[in-house]
Amino acid sequence: MTDKELLYVQDALGHEQYFQTQCRDASEKLCDGELKSFAQQLEQQHKTVFNNLYNLL
Repeated sequence: MTDKELLYVQDALGHEQYFQTQCRDASEKLCDGELKSFAQQLEQQHKTVFNNLYNLL
């Protein structure tokens, strides 16, 4: 993996961590059960993407 490719992966990892945090924060603040569940699903999807990218390293 080139240095530039590594930077892309690191950048993507940072974005996925940010999205996880935002989804977690949103799910904690939401009162509607359906929306809360949706935000939790999104958090899990971003966690999966993060893990897949991390495994590239």
